[in-house]
Order: sequence, then C-alpha cells, then structure tokens
Amino acid sequence: MSATSFDTALSAAGTGRFQKRLIAVFGLVWAADAMQVLAIGFTAPSIAASFGLTVPQAIQTGTALFLGMLVGAFVFGRLADRFGRRPILVATVLLDAVFGLASAFAPDFAWLLALRFLTGLGVGGTLPVDYAMMAEFLPAERRGRWLVFLEGFWAVGTAMVALFSLAVTSYGAAEPWRILFVLTALPALVGLVLRFFIPESPLFLLRAGRAKEAVEILNRIATVNGRAAGVERLEPLPPTEKPRLFAGPYRRRTILILLVWLLVSVSYYGVFVWLPGQHAAAGLSFVRGQLFLVLVALAQIPGYALAAYGVERWGRLPTLIGFLLLSAVGCFAYALGTDPVLVALAMLAMSFALLGTWGALYALTPELYPTRLRGTGMGTAGAAARVGGLIAPSVLAPVMAVSFPAALGAFSGLLVLAAILTAMLGIETRNRPLD
Repeated sequence: MSATSFDTALSAAGTGRFQKRLIAVFGLVWAADAMQVLAIGFTAPSIAASFGLTVPQAIQTGTALFLGMLVGAFVFGRLADRFGRRPILVATVLLDAVFGLASAFAPDFAWLLALRFLTGLGVGGTLPVDYAMMAEFLPAERRGRWLVFLEGFWAVGTAMVALFSLAVTSYGAAEPWRILFVLTALPALVGLVLRFFIPESPLFLLRAGRAKEAVEILNRIATVNGRAAGVERLEPLPPTEKPRLFAGPYRRRTILILLVWLLVSVSYYGVFVWLPGQHAAAGLSFVRGQLFLVLVALAQIPGYALAAYGVERWGRLPTLIGFLLLSAVGCFAYALGTDPVLVALAMLAMSFALLGTWGALYALTPELYPTRLRGTGMGTAGAAARVGGLIAPSVLAPVMAVSFPAALGAFSGLLVLAAILTAMLGIETRNRPLD
C-alpha cells in the first residue's frame, strides 16, 4: 500500500463544493462578527437613552467588546493548536451567539458591559480558528484567493448591520438597540448549528498522529468535490520540535507581522470609526448614516476582488505592500477639505484600499506558521489588531488637537511604515505547502 503526501492528497481532492460549503459557514459567522463590531455606532445613542447615559459613556460597550475580542483571539488561538480546530470552532461561535443574543435583554448597563465583553470573547476567538482551519482545507495553488474571499464577508456584515439599523430606526422601536442586538446574533446562531457538520482539519489530525482520521476526511472532501476517493495511507509528517512565536526562526517574522497588524488596525479604526465622528460634528453627519455605510461596504468588494487576484498573480507581499501604499495615498485625499463630495469619495476610496489591505494580510498571516503554531499566530495577530482599535483614539486625539490634515498625515505615515515592515519580512508564501 503506497503512501501519499498530504499536499498531493489535498490537491487531488480538489477545490469545489466542499470548500464552498465551508466558506459559506465561516463567512456567515464572519459577517455576524462585522455586525457585532459595527453595531457600536448604531446602538450607542439608544443605549444612552435607555440607561440615562451620555453617548460617550454608552460607547464603552464597544470598548468592552474590543477587550473581549483581544482576550478571545489570544486565548482561543492557543487552544485550537492544543486541542484541535473543531471543538474551539464550535465553542467560539457558541459564545458569540449566546452572549450576543443575551445582550439584547440586559437589565442594566453593568450587565450590558459584561455581556458585550463575553460576546467579544467569541468574536475574537473566531478569527484564529476560522482562518487556520480554512487554510488547512485548501491546496497551495488556491489558498490565497479563498482566504481573501472569506475576509470579503466583512463587507456583507457591514451592509447588513446598516440595513438592519435603518429598518429598526424606521420601525420606531422604543429601544432599538435591543432589536439590533437580536438581529446581529441571528447569523451566529445559524452558524453555530452549521459548524457541527464541519470535520476536523486533516492536517491537524495528521500532525497529531491521527493519520487514519485524516485519510477519511480527505476522501470525504474528494467525494463531495466529485473526485475519486483514492487515498489509502498518508506519509507521516517529519517530526519537529514544538515551535514558539518568539523563538528560533519565527521570532523575526512574528515581530514584523504583529507590528503590521497593529499599524493597519490603528489606521483602519482611526479612519472609519473616529474620524467620521469629527466630520459628523462638523455637520457632515451623512458619514455615519446607514445608507452611506452600505456604499462603503460596496466599495470594499472591488478591493477584496483585486486582492484575491493579486495574492495569486503577483504574490502575497507585493499585493499587501501595494494596498498599504494605496491606502497611504488615500489618506491625503481624505484630508483635502470638508466638501461633502470630496469627503464621500475619499472615504469610498479608503474603503477600497484598506479592505484590500486586510484581505492580503489575512491571506499571508496563517501561511507564515506551521500547523502546531498557526492558531496561536493568528490569535496573537488578532489580539494585536484589537490593541490597535483600542489605542486608535489615543493616537488620534493629540494629533487632532493640532489639525485634521495632521491626523490624516499621521495615519498615512503609519501605513507607509507598515509597507516597509512588510517588505522587511521578505517571506513570500504563494504556492507554498503548509507545514
């Protein structure tokens, strides 16, 4: 009985109906996560009215969510590397769905903060597990494009939460934030049921010494994709020492990629969460409107499409560097003035460029680490992104005190620095098999 290498077996199983089902399930929860994050701006005014708070106080629900996401990303990535992708895959979306739904019934503000933190644990935990697992079900020649497609569901969630908010507001509910939190939890509840049908990652199983189970899953993938289920035995993976993020060959790449995640996150949340508030205060309130957010989501789609093409055609590093520099240029356009047309066009251009950046970054990062470290690496990257979101207003406030163009210049500089750090990384992962 001849043995087959894992990469040969995965390529032979093909990319088709199985992966489409997988990305639909992961994408549904990814859209739900976007809804949970972006609901902050839509729910804060009505939360403030319900509990007799100011809007800045109500926005603490967003801080609680981000803190939960930070902890969730850091912890669950490590658990996925230790106990397997599938159990953590279910646990994270269970937290997301249950506590997201429970948030709608919070009796007071203290309970709401606690429930949003617990929701954030699940939201943050889905990131490392989903991307590590999706990467491990894809052959090298298709992996980058499909990972960018998964990130593209963020645009779906962006549009959905804006439309849901518009519908709830039009309905005239007494406490619209409660209805919106129910609606944002529904995709995660559906995703929870569907995730029970997803098998464990065959690459994780093989690395864990469970080769027979890995063979069964690979043959199942082939059957679903309409291919011959011909794998009988897999070649064992070569033994390796347990890798660590900040030791050996992974130290340098980890430091560089975490800095890139941090800088992109500070810039993204600064541009799309905090700066629009300055525009709204100046009378350009449309930038926080539901219909405009739908346009922003639509502008993300061609950004993701170009990133999906670029990571396979030009490579991960050139595509990421190109989008980072394009985002930096877009910041200057954003600073041209307060004319509503210019502001709207600049935000749409930034949405295109920055979300293309995220797509390329999500394609690259899980490929930088071996199977035993992939969840940990993605989880730590997700935690770095949450740190960026939390410190964005701290970076913005003192610069805004100088001038609005100075704030945009600062974010532009951070994006250029991220491009330089990406170039320093020097690791092109296109068409490379996963370890």
